[in-house]
Formats: sequence, structure tokens, C-alpha cells
Amino acid sequence: MFPERLKSLRLEAGLTQKEIAEKLEIKQQTYAQWESGRTKPRSATLNKFADFFNVSTDYLLGNSNRKRKIPEGEELEEEIDRAIDNSVGFEGEPVSDHDREVIKEVLRNYFESQRD
Repeated sequence: MFPERLKSLRLEAGLTQKEIAEKLEIKQQTYAQWESGRTKPRSATLNKFADFFNVSTDYLLGNSNRKRKIPEGEELEEEIDRAIDNSVGFEGEPVSDHDREVIKEVLRNYFESQRD
């Protein structure tokens, strides 16, 4: 499962094996072996891939079909703020401070429930 997911993510990113190897500072030949399934990367390298592609290591390994990592802590707060800031509001009006806090709480609860 790992080789297929690795290749799929690379193609989605529009990168060649050489480009991804350069970006992650690994040898292209080593990357090609991982993508073909001949060898497997160490856990530190697996974490590099997960961070680079913004997916969980469980997704890479085929232990989960949830592709994207669920943000936590400060990253979650930044994602929520960004989502609210990019919204139009209701009927063309900006989101009030009260509504913003309600929306943030709903989104926090949703993301927490997705981790379980």
C-alpha cells in the first residue's frame, strides 16, 4: 500500500521522482526503490513524507483512508481562523465576534471528534 500511496501523492503534487528526492534531500535511486516497493524507508523518513504531503503516516502506510492530517493545537486555531476569515459571512455581512466564537467552537468539536 505504501508504494502506491507514495506514487499517487507525488503525481498529485506534479513532481518527478528526481524533484521529490531533491526537495526531501534524499537520493533519487533510494526514492525510486521506496516507490517501487523494493525497500521501505525508516520512520524518520516516513514522517518527512507525511509532513511534505500533509498526510498522516497512517494514510501513507495504508492503515487509514483519511488522507489529510487533522490539525491540533495552535495549527488548528490558525486553520479555523483562516477558514472564518475567508468566509463571506451571512447575507453578505461579516461574521460577528459572537458568531465567530460559536463557529470556532463547533469546528474545534468537529475536529476533535474526527481524531477518535
